[in-house]
Amino acid sequence: MASKWKALADQLAEEIRDGTRPPGSTLPHILDLVAQGKGSKATVNRAYQELEAAGLVSSMRGRGTVVRDRTRVRVPLSRYEHVLEPGGARGPWETATAEQGLDGRMEVDDPAAETLDAPDDVAERLGLDEGARVVRRQRRAMIGTEVVALQTAWYPLDIAEAAGLNSPQKIKGGVLGALVGAGILPAEAEEYVTADTPNTTQAAQLAIGARVSVLLVDRVTRDARGRAIELVQIAGAADRLSLVYAPLPLKIRT
Repeated sequence: MASKWKALADQLAEEIRDGTRPPGSTLPHILDLVAQGKGSKATVNRAYQELEAAGLVSSMRGRGTVVRDRTRVRVPLSRYEHVLEPGGARGPWETATAEQGLDGRMEVDDPAAETLDAPDDVAERLGLDEGARVVRRQRRAMIGTEVVALQTAWYPLDIAEAAGLNSPQKIKGGVLGALVGAGILPAEAEEYVTADTPNTTQAAQLAIGARVSVLLVDRVTRDARGRAIELVQIAGAADRLSLVYAPLPLKIRT
């Protein structure tokens, strides 16, 4: 026989999955369920912890325990196949979410860009000398008020200055448009995608439970001469992202 907390967690999970408790709705206060005879405070709290670990809900300051939106976003993994117009209104994330009717946007840290000495691993990936100056930009891919992915991007200083990526503001139209506008054309990208258990920082920033995996994307983009122009490292909630490839043209023999 299932323990009382497990039975309560299973009941609430079923109500979340069948839409009785839709995304964005708030679960009852723990003391309200205690008053309804659902169990002791410890029992209800343990059930809520189980739902949070499974990624069905998240604790939000000032709102309580809120049902997570787990709608998946289809994101082109090879983002450089479709070059956006420089200065356009949307970057790749905004474009992908808008096509699916989702309220997606990119939020940048304040300031959006920092110039610093490249960490050893970043210098190696970008083919730079040890301690070379680079620009780091950090962003959060949002849907509504929820953080879906965390992104850190690194650029050689001369590339960043040429494309205006050292600006403390968000880049209108996205980094891709800025690079293309500066005549820096991406030619190829090497991407490594893995899945892992979130660390404490990732779990907190993405508001996901301990059993929700994160997708880790590590991408180096090069120009036609083979020079690395960008290193991007992404951590995203695995239950929110579907990474897709554009199919190559097929040659069919008749």
